[in-house]
Amino acid sequence: MTDSLSISATAHGLNYLPEYYADHAGLFADNGLSVHAKACDPWTGVLDDLASGEADIALGGLWVPGMYWGTSRQLTVFAQLNHQFPKALVMREPTPDGFDWSLLTGKTVLAPGIGGSAPYAITAGMMRESGVDSSRTTFLRDLSTPMFVELFEDGLGDAIILDITTAQIMSDRGTGHIVVEYAEVGGLGPNSVYYCRTDRFEELEERLVKFATGLDAAMATLKATPVTELQPLLAEHWPNIAMSTLSAACTRIQQSQTWDTVRIDGDASDRWMRILQEEGMVRSAPAFADLVTSRVVDAAELTAVG
Repeated sequence: MTDSLSISATAHGLNYLPEYYADHAGLFADNGLSVHAKACDPWTGVLDDLASGEADIALGGLWVPGMYWGTSRQLTVFAQLNHQFPKALVMREPTPDGFDWSLLTGKTVLAPGIGGSAPYAITAGMMRESGVDSSRTTFLRDLSTPMFVELFEDGLGDAIILDITTAQIMSDRGTGHIVVEYAEVGGLGPNSVYYCRTDRFEELEERLVKFATGLDAAMATLKATPVTELQPLLAEHWPNIAMSTLSAACTRIQQSQTWDTVRIDGDASDRWMRILQEEGMVRSAPAFADLVTSRVVDAAELTAVG
């Protein structure tokens, strides 16, 4: 018997590739699971889909369950898709002497935010952690990535925070230089996670274990697969982006820890929530044990061993 699981995601990005690969390679089907996924526009549709039952689970930033923790919208996080923040900072000129967050002091940074506040929040958080006063940097926020890219290329701002694919696009066409990758300097962080309505967790748990088992296998395979072998799948999902760009961006993520594990690191979760609290995005920082259950990943690991 095949079970079904529906996913509503906040985006359709390269950093989500393990999920697409698991479906493509039949890793979910091997576990008796049929997965149906869609990306929502606007991204807040994931919350509507969870509420209506159209989606069983949502995929997006941990900051969303963090902000809703302790409210009437009860959400349970059970696994992650990204173990790091797959972002990059692009500036107009390279930094041959190395990058330091102090280079942004007195500068204007474009921080796309139509998909949420995470790009700004993690950047400001890493600046503070390095001893740099983020308040001395002007952040322009709340507009979409395509709009900010267009404005940056027409002269607005000194730097822009981007996903790896868009950063690679700008690098390839010579309109900006990747000066730092967040995966290289930012440590661990549950950037993209899976969550469901708390009142549905027990009903879904068996299916979630099957899902996490397939996803974990996909991550291990992707890390070890030459990008040339992934090109048909990349072309299928992003046909309008040059393959050279997709391949370079995919290689960057493969070489990081972004796809290392479906298990959320407790310290990394607590750090992310602390950064959000410093930004006033949460009333109080929820502890890892209150925000995340490890039951699904624990069971998935036992399934894989068995």
